[in-house]
Amino acid sequence: MGKSIALFGTSADPPTIGHKKILEELSKVYDFTVSYVSNNPNKTHKENISIRSHLLKTLIEDLDNPKILFNQRVSSQWAIESIKNCKNIYEFNNLDFVIGSDLIKDIFCWKNFDKIIEEVSFFIILREGYPIESSILEMLETYKVKFKISTIKIPNISSSKFRSNFNYSNLPTSLIDIVKKNNLYESTKLVE
Repeated sequence: MGKSIALFGTSADPPTIGHKKILEELSKVYDFTVSYVSNNPNKTHKENISIRSHLLKTLIEDLDNPKILFNQRVSSQWAIESIKNCKNIYEFNNLDFVIGSDLIKDIFCWKNFDKIIEEVSFFIILREGYPIESSILEMLETYKVKFKISTIKIPNISSSKFRSNFNYSNLPTSLIDIVKKNNLYESTKLVE
């Protein structure tokens, strides 16, 4: 039996206390969690991927948990490519692809959906306000999608909520100074 691996890609625009909680909880469930920032082709991102990946890497380094790995080389805007990259880099065969309940309905339209469902199981994290509708569960079963629904409780916060209200208490402590000093989410210039 192989190790249990979670693959957690995120837009992280910016990473919030919700992302931090997910990473912490995944490390209790899985032997390893591989995380990275991606550009979601269905979203417009406020900050560029290099800034967002710097923020997520800083958060993960601050967690100081050897079971949580940051690797931007896994990243692709297409899930199938990120999955292949992860399998090639780490030689893991059994991956759970972590996804929020707000996005699960979209997987049926993803590029190479048929290949994705052969490669991974989905680990669905419930987000407040985004229940998994019975019609989606039926579709998951119809397409023989392997999935588990998480019992992880995460704060009701999202990156988009932070961008709309600038409530810095919704950011991990390790990121607040970086975001403020660099005027992130107000400007895209990074000060070294």
